[in-house]
Amino acid sequence: MKRLLSEADTYLAKGDPVQASEKLYKVAEEAIKALSKSFNLEEAWKAEEKGRWTITLLEEAVRRLAEKLGIDVQLAWDAAMHLHVWGFHEAKLEIEDVKARKPLILKLVKYMDME
Repeated sequence: MKRLLSEADTYLAKGDPVQASEKLYKVAEEAIKALSKSFNLEEAWKAEEKGRWTITLLEEAVRRLAEKLGIDVQLAWDAAMHLHVWGFHEAKLEIEDVKARKPLILKLVKYMDME
């Protein structure tokens, strides 16, 4: 996760919103997966059983984590999905748009430090 954050910071410094968006999305995705395992959520073992995480499992995990940890989980995930779709796939975001969402993503990382 630290590597992904470092890469995101590098792309932010270079002014590359596309790559920065995807790195921040990956940070959020990995945080949701790790938190799901920490809380022993059903979605984590379903993903393990399937051999992969699906968007459906991630969404379910986010909903359950938000119930346990608060709305910031959902807000961070929504920001991450926005970056993934509009920043990476569609390449429509400016660097400032990406920077504005980074603090939300970092909240997920802080939840991991609490575990």
